[in-house]
Amino acid sequence: MKFFDLVNISETYLEIVNPTNTDKLLAAGTVLGLNEEMRVIDYGCGYGETLALWGEYNEITGVGIDIREHACERARQKMGERGFGNNIRIVCANGAEYPTNREKFDVAVCLGSTFIWKGFRPALKGMKEAVHENGKLVVGELYWRNSRVPPEYAQSEKVHTEMELLKIIREEGYDLEYMLRSTEDEWDNYQSTNWFGLIQWMEENPDHADFKEVAGFLRKIQDDYFRYGREYLGWAIFILNPARY
Repeated sequence: MKFFDLVNISETYLEIVNPTNTDKLLAAGTVLGLNEEMRVIDYGCGYGETLALWGEYNEITGVGIDIREHACERARQKMGERGFGNNIRIVCANGAEYPTNREKFDVAVCLGSTFIWKGFRPALKGMKEAVHENGKLVVGELYWRNSRVPPEYAQSEKVHTEMELLKIIREEGYDLEYMLRSTEDEWDNYQSTNWFGLIQWMEENPDHADFKEVAGFLRKIQDDYFRYGREYLGWAIFILNPARY
């Protein structure tokens, strides 16, 4: 079973596929000053919940991009059901390859998917190409909570400290305008809902050829979370404004 197939199973009961919540996404929309005249591009949009919320509360138009056909189908269905089919388009593609030279956006978003560009810094560079001169970036990213992470864990994850993220943000020509940090409860809920999705699938498919692989994936993500994830990893939404000096 491919990795994305495992993720599709684990995310069965998730709409927001990151450790955050509706209130924080709406707060981000307020900070961004979103309105009906603004266009947003969301890289790694998952099931389109961020765009749908901003479509409902801020009346934005935009494009969501995800490489998974399963995610795109769910996102398109959601846009249709919530009445945004004409204003928010879902594209199934590799976000790093999506052409942006023909249209510039007011805001570029990438929540939990900077791996599209293989890292935080290249993600900022790629997203910058999608927005106009004064366009803002919204990035959801993991970070180490402190610099005392045991080496065996630090080597297993390509993660920066918050100070390293701030340094990169400034070097790429942005100011950190606002931050929405996830709580431990949000982390627990996000992780647990993934476990729930996997276990429900296992209960429904006890004789499936990939049963052991799904069970192994469940054990691995639980082991990683309890060994180091919950203690050392944080996640936050960073809103970046082009530096004026």
